[in-house]
Amino acid sequence: MTRIQTNIRRLMVQKFFYSLSLKHRIWLAFVILIMFGITATGSISYLIASKEIQSNALKSSQDTVNQSAQIVNERLKNIGIAVRALMFSDPFKQVMTDAQNNDSSRYYKTWTSLQAVFSQVKFNDSMIDSILIASPIGDYYHTSNVRNTSQSFYDSDLYDQFKELKHGFWTKGHEDSFFMDKQPVISLVVEGVNDMGEMTSDVYVVINIKEDDLLDLFMENLSTTDKQYYFIDSAGANVNLAHTADDRSLTKQPEFIRQLKEEMTGSFFYRDSKKDYLVNYSRLDVKEDWMIVGIQSRGELLAKLNGIKKATSYVILGFMVLSLFIASRLSDLLLRPLFRLHKLMKRVEENDLSVRFESDYKDEVSQVGFRFNRMLDEIKQLINDVKQREKEKRKAEIKALSAQMDPHFFYNTLNTIYCKSVLGENQDVNEMILALSQMFQLSLSGGRDLITLNDELDHVRQYLAIQQMSYEDLFVCHIDVQPELLDNKIPKIIVQPLVENSILHGFQDRMSGGEIHIYARADEDWLYLKVEDNGAGLQPESIKADIMNPTTHKEGYALRNVYHRLQLYYGDQQRMEISNNDEGGARIELWIPRQGEGDESNETNG
Repeated sequence: MTRIQTNIRRLMVQKFFYSLSLKHRIWLAFVILIMFGITATGSISYLIASKEIQSNALKSSQDTVNQSAQIVNERLKNIGIAVRALMFSDPFKQVMTDAQNNDSSRYYKTWTSLQAVFSQVKFNDSMIDSILIASPIGDYYHTSNVRNTSQSFYDSDLYDQFKELKHGFWTKGHEDSFFMDKQPVISLVVEGVNDMGEMTSDVYVVINIKEDDLLDLFMENLSTTDKQYYFIDSAGANVNLAHTADDRSLTKQPEFIRQLKEEMTGSFFYRDSKKDYLVNYSRLDVKEDWMIVGIQSRGELLAKLNGIKKATSYVILGFMVLSLFIASRLSDLLLRPLFRLHKLMKRVEENDLSVRFESDYKDEVSQVGFRFNRMLDEIKQLINDVKQREKEKRKAEIKALSAQMDPHFFYNTLNTIYCKSVLGENQDVNEMILALSQMFQLSLSGGRDLITLNDELDHVRQYLAIQQMSYEDLFVCHIDVQPELLDNKIPKIIVQPLVENSILHGFQDRMSGGEIHIYARADEDWLYLKVEDNGAGLQPESIKADIMNPTTHKEGYALRNVYHRLQLYYGDQQRMEISNNDEGGARIELWIPRQGEGDESNETNG
């Protein structure tokens, strides 16, 4: 009978509890548990918070140091890869051959050939300030750097250091003595190798990277009043020249240096002048003698615990005294964030990602709300990352397509200049060299991808001047452009490939009588460009099919390149028509949005 009564009472209690609203259930649970659980909860919370703060701080500091070391390590590895790519280039192989044979007859030709390789290496890694190839027959370097001829590599400390180590090495920060700008740099010195992997020519490659750029990878906004980060070697000396540690720094103390063990990463507590520090360090794979060290005061690290301790005591006392009186109010307050979060979630369902949960509380509901905020931030960040990656991909594709324009006419031009020079036609030689120089200047365009129509036409005129000297009496060109359109911006090297297509393909079976017409007109909000000739014409359908489904055929390459660059710049807001005119010659028509000199909304800077 007693068991039956007990079960009945239990069922009645359960029925009563289940019939209560959420607010009253929270109130009842609060009253029952507060008196027994608050003291234990407060103490446990304090211990957990203490442990978590220290654990999280240790992990956060180590992660920061490891990530910084990884960033620097990857960039230095990439530069090492760039050096190997440089050595695999044909001009460098020629340097090795000439140096081994002590043959300097091809020095200037090889130097010229290396310029493109230097430019590509520096373009691939913006941290590279200068490149020097030292050989017994002369030095090779990029023409954008001014060589300090008074300092020979073979008379330098770097050469002596290499002879001592007998292998490639990274140097600490120093003032670049090989070039006139004397930039603070960190250098990679390696010996050149030939195709067989042999190092027999006494050729050396020096890659100077900008010290400030390397430090900016991880040091910018990294050090704070309670945290300091250093880039040092195993002896405690700063790797960077510009930022020398104070003599009173921990990194200058022998005992501190001894605790930096040989492991790649590690952490320890260090006591100095009755003050404890948390120390994290991470060595670099490319040079284990270098490491990034983070130092943080342990007292400041755990300072938050005092506040937690006081807050815990006040909460325990306050809740014990006021629990019965404020339970109802607290239940309202506890549920209010939940109701607010519920409303915000409904707005998110309507694709409003701008909403954010706000609360002064730190309870579970609020934590859910804050995680909800982080989730929305991550979603927005993912969207922005996708947009940014698409933008970067677009910029890279534009530059790749611009760089892929077939440079064979440059080689032909140089051969023509050489022939005319041999024949004594110095006036033509002078004019062709000047035109070629101006073409290079216009094609580079200061790194800009969009230039004015006037600059593009100047580029075409210089190209025509060279071609008319190469193919005398083969063709004439007529340019008909409205003057008010000259300041309109267009992608660079857009018109010139169309003209080149006419000369190389349209007039390939002619000896004279060729005509090229270039038109530019305003068509409402469009800039209309047309290039046509009286040459052999083309097969429009075949060209269009090849543009949509690219092949490796050279025919139609220039038109395909122009079309895809217009696609990348303007998307569907452009049009390209390919046809033959009434005379049977090729006709290429372009429609692109008009963009004035002051409008840079679509310009992609290099």
